[in-house]
Amino acid sequence: MAGRLVAIMGPSGAGKDTLIAYARATCDPARVLFAHRYITRLAGSGGENHVALSVAEFAARHKAGLFALSWESHGLSYGLGSELDLWLAGGFTVVANVARAAWGDAAQRYPGLIGVLVTAAPAVLAKRLAARGREDEAAIAERLAREVALPADPAIHSLDNSGEISIAGEALRRLIAGAG
Repeated sequence: MAGRLVAIMGPSGAGKDTLIAYARATCDPARVLFAHRYITRLAGSGGENHVALSVAEFAARHKAGLFALSWESHGLSYGLGSELDLWLAGGFTVVANVARAAWGDAAQRYPGLIGVLVTAAPAVLAKRLAARGREDEAAIAERLAREVALPADPAIHSLDNSGEISIAGEALRRLIAGAG
């Protein structure tokens, strides 16, 4: 494939969607595309602009081979559509929000994959999770306690998003620009 996939990963509340929105506003749209995720979560439920699917719709699309990557997390199904492969074949850099647990599958499928592990201080994560209003305190505590180990891999870049969005946003923009 001529293009390159940039996988944005990290814990809930790290600001992945905010950083992706920053990058979308600052990257060259003729060279960089941003993949929507297909999720079995209601539309308008906060956070990213995703394609909402019922469990049955997701299963049917999965069975039909319409996802380039898919995974389960927090009781929901997530997928990146097969358009991802078309975009990469067209030479585009493609940015996508990918679960840390899906890194291994993504790395096998997409040579040259770049990972960006977005992190934030625990207090910042807790504050952001509470502010988005999707979960109660127990669910937030569960998310904060969840750890997903990633392998030591030089293709994974760590990005602290505890401070001003412009700092981490510009760092992400530079990583994306270097991928193309």
